[in-house]
Order: sequence, then structure tokens, then C-alpha cells
Amino acid sequence: MNINIYGSTGIIGSKTLKILNDYFPKIKINLLCADKNVNKLIKQIHLYSPKFVYLNNKKKLSILKKNINSTTKILDYNELVYYLKETKSDLSLLAISGYKSLNYFEIILKNTHSLGLVSKETIVSAGHLFNNYNKLIKNKIFPLDSEHFSIFNYLNKNNINDLAKLTLTASGGPFLGKKYSSLSNISFKKASSHPNWKMGYKNSIDSATLSNKCLELVEAHYLFNLPFEKLNVIIHPQSKIHSIFEYKNYIYNMIAFYNDMTIPIYHFLNQDQNSTLKYNKFSLVKNSEYKFMDVKFSEFPILKLFNEMDKYEPTNIIKFNVANEFAVNLFKNNIIKYTDIYKIVAKITSLNLNYKLKSIKDILEYHELLERKILLKNLSNF
Repeated sequence: MNINIYGSTGIIGSKTLKILNDYFPKIKINLLCADKNVNKLIKQIHLYSPKFVYLNNKKKLSILKKNINSTTKILDYNELVYYLKETKSDLSLLAISGYKSLNYFEIILKNTHSLGLVSKETIVSAGHLFNNYNKLIKNKIFPLDSEHFSIFNYLNKNNINDLAKLTLTASGGPFLGKKYSSLSNISFKKASSHPNWKMGYKNSIDSATLSNKCLELVEAHYLFNLPFEKLNVIIHPQSKIHSIFEYKNYIYNMIAFYNDMTIPIYHFLNQDQNSTLKYNKFSLVKNSEYKFMDVKFSEFPILKLFNEMDKYEPTNIIKFNVANEFAVNLFKNNIIKYTDIYKIVAKITSLNLNYKLKSIKDILEYHELLERKILLKNLSNF
């Protein structure tokens, strides 16, 4: 059995490599792909000896070539595409952030037997195309976000016809209980420090604003073919319950596990293996505090904006996603205040920019068109 990892130097990619090393020595690492963290990629090559590597940043290729042995082959972009078209992998992990992961999505999906999917942008931008895929292709997707993993794991064994509502939980991030309007002087460091999860800055800030939960509602809609009217979000600060199934007969099922991505990743890797995870069992007694509360729009106005959108129109979802990514980058670079993130998302989602999105190519073109429009309007100024 073999695996390809796209985004190996990120938090999820690095954790996956550690789990492979600890539990699945028989799974061979065929390919590691990274964006620009060449030093970490070099360390991974020495530790895990992949057959192939791909580094997206061409300027750092010389550093890579000087520091690895000849047993690992460095692929350029054309060689990577050829490799994906001409080979088959048992497992693939797509953990590349940003919409440009769409460049690889379809070809990876055809290349692999099972795709562990972390990249939100792939589903958010292209989920409306999923109905065009045959069932065999769609069934390859194994969602790894904690909420969607919990839903996927449960729905695989249960009928959803009697489902009245599916609720995703949100921790509320570092500013729970504080009005959004009072956070104008919040620093990037504070906003990117999640109280429960170890994540990259983008996911942490999205958790603080609740943009991540908006995007996760879209993912749940596309992945599980559930109408938005049946999807809901509540605050659960402890991050132990990940999804709540409410049935028409008033029975509720809550899916709980530790707030650690080890569990979804392990289950993905263990599909055809017989490994046993050495992990502390979830203790209801030790984890006896379970608070739930409704989302207050005075704290999370982005969710109100999202709820009022026409979410069945794919261009609206893409505008929301691009706007949020653009605003977070401005905040990271100290160009805008934290509270300006909402203002920019509201401005960009209101742009009248229609486009027919019938393919991945159309989606990528729409992203680029939208980015040009944003720069032309200079929406970072207020």
C-alpha cells in the first residue's frame, strides 16, 4: 500500500507522516508535495525516504537539490501531472490551503483509491460539480475536518432519511462572549491563537470570526447532499462534541472525540489496515463540562451575513470564500483591523459578478476574475 501527500510540511501533513511512522510502517510514501518550506521538506525526505517530491517554489529548488540523495526524484510540474495520470495510489492526502488546490483535485481524485480531504477551498469552490461525478468517484472522498469526519463516520452506518437537522459545533474561538465591535484593536497574534486546536493562522482566525463554520456548512451541504435548511451551528466551547444529529422522532445523537486531528487521520489511514490506536479513551467523567449556546450575531456578524446569502448560487459561496481569504491576508499584513474583516467580506460578497461555473477551469477563471475586480476597486480602503 502507498500514499501521496499534498501539503506535507503543513500541520496536517506533518501529523500524518508521524502517524504513518508510528502505526503504519507497511504504507509506503510515494510522493511528498510542499509549497515553499524547503527546510522542512528536506528533513521529511531524510526521515521518510519518499520516491518522489515536488516543491512549488522554483526559487528554492537549488537548495532542495543540494540537500537530498539521488534515491528521491524531484519532479517539476509537468512531471507531477504525468506521474498522476500514469500511476495509481492507494491513499492520497490533500492538505493544500487556498483555491489553487483545485488545479490538482480532479487528477488526484482519479489517481487514488481513497482521498483524505482537508482543503476546504476544494469543496467550497467546486462542491456543486460533485453531482457530475459518478458515485464511484464521489465515494473516494474521506473528509478529515473534525466535524465532517464525525458526520461521515456516522452516516456511513445510518440512514439520513429521518434526519430533521444536523448541527455543527463551533468553539467560539478566543473572543467568545465579546462583541465584535469591541475587538478593533485585537492583534494578529491574539486572533490566531485558538484556545482548543493547534492550527495554522488562517484556520485560527476563521474560527475567531466563525467564517470557518460558514464554510463547513457549505462542505456539509455538498459532501452529504443535505439542504442548507437542515444545517445549523451552535457554540460548544469545549470542542468535544463535533456534530449533533436531530431526528424527526426527537432522538438526538451526539458525536464526541478528543479535539485532536490524530483521530480522523488515523481512521483514514486505517481503512484497510488492522492497527490499534494507542490513545487515551474519551472519558465522559473527566470531560463532564458540556456547554452549548446559540450564536450571537453581535459577536459573530459574519454568520448573519452568510445566513442571508443565497447559498445555492455557487458564485456567492466563492465570493464569500475569496473575500474572507483576502481580508485575513490584509489583517495578517497589518493593513486592516480585525473588525474590518467583516466589512471587506460584506463588500465583496455584494459585488455583482455572475459567471457560469460548469468546470474546474471555469471556477479557477472566476477566482482570478474576482481577484482582479477586488484589486481594481481597492477594497482594502475604507
